[in-house]
Amino acid sequence: MDAPRAVVIGSGIGGLTAAMALHRSGWQVTVLERAGSLEPVGAGIGLAPNAQRALDVIGLGDEIRSLAAWQGEGGLRSPDGRWLSRTDNAAAAERFGGPLVLVHRATLIDRIAAGLPESAIRTNCPAYLVDPGVAGGRRAMIRTSDGTVEADLVVGADGIHSAVRGALFPDHPGPSYAGLTTWRVVVPAPPEPFAPHETWGRGALWGTQPLKDGRIYAYAAAAAPAGERADDERAELLRRFGDWHAPVPEIIAATRPDGVLRNDVYQMTRPLPAFHRGRTVLVGDSAHAMAPTLGQGGNQAIEDGIVLAHHVAPGGDLGAGLAGYTADRLPRTTAIVRKAAQITRLVRLSSAPAVSVRDFMMSTVSRLGPGLVLRTFDGIADWRPPQHTYAAGTKDAPAPPWSASTEEDRDVRR
Repeated sequence: MDAPRAVVIGSGIGGLTAAMALHRSGWQVTVLERAGSLEPVGAGIGLAPNAQRALDVIGLGDEIRSLAAWQGEGGLRSPDGRWLSRTDNAAAAERFGGPLVLVHRATLIDRIAAGLPESAIRTNCPAYLVDPGVAGGRRAMIRTSDGTVEADLVVGADGIHSAVRGALFPDHPGPSYAGLTTWRVVVPAPPEPFAPHETWGRGALWGTQPLKDGRIYAYAAAAAPAGERADDERAELLRRFGDWHAPVPEIIAATRPDGVLRNDVYQMTRPLPAFHRGRTVLVGDSAHAMAPTLGQGGNQAIEDGIVLAHHVAPGGDLGAGLAGYTADRLPRTTAIVRKAAQITRLVRLSSAPAVSVRDFMMSTVSRLGPGLVLRTFDGIADWRPPQHTYAAGTKDAPAPPWSASTEEDRDVRR
């Protein structure tokens, strides 16, 4: 019998992860991307141990871990350079089973896409969901410029302003503006060494992190009206952050005027009723757009793709599988979206008294013990996938050492 056909709409991190996991579990997969190439929008992404373990399932975890650059201490600072809290990467790795790995999004996209047949990815191909289909009944229908495509499964991975989500749940309001705008840059490393850090000011933050290739990934956020833009975003960064501690001014000075990415932050604080309908399912920002204040947006998209493939094995009950996917993913991602929104509110504090109280509390928690700071990620970074590693093109492969050996273990590790 021919393999069932899955069509993925969107070639971001979540869409490609889902495509590769489905391909390795036995689906015939096609990825439809409206852009002319897979060149990702964005600069860097931090992959926490939960995402690394998810990537283990499709054979990429160790390759990603080899890109880890941060060793030693980092932490949270104030704009004058004072340390509010310290975090040791070794302590984080011991607590959660691995280090944080910062990679360029282009690197991650390339690694995942390389695991798919070349013919599986079609760029310059806008796609629109016409009919979500019926699990156990009629197939889903997608319209493209080349005509109508039928699929046994459609994966909506078309981002924050997802048209697939709108077709499935037209009464849902979708994501709302979080009150923050963000900037991202990748530049050569400054001459003077520095400890990786995130710096919180009044209604603004800045982060500086090393990449394995010797470059620096820096990101910033600030409270601002939605849609506001500057004629020169580099000059805007200098205006907002130019008097902050080193190496922030040096990073801005090394940035090309056309090398700044700016995006407003949207979040789905009102969760969807489900992540699926009929034969169609949502992953990543399409399902649960979140603020980047926990660094989990891309990580959760990777988890989505892996868990989806676990639940919809070819030949199984698709309806039950998609219901299982929603049951696994909706509560988890809803909790993370809300936690990220809480941290966003702390970032947006702008009055001097409120910021002083916030900074004092952070310093106090840090002095009481670095483990208290790391607890923010308990239940997030320690997540483990429900399935074994896929061999290329088959579900039969040896279990990795962390895979659950019993149903009871599997429930606990979820």
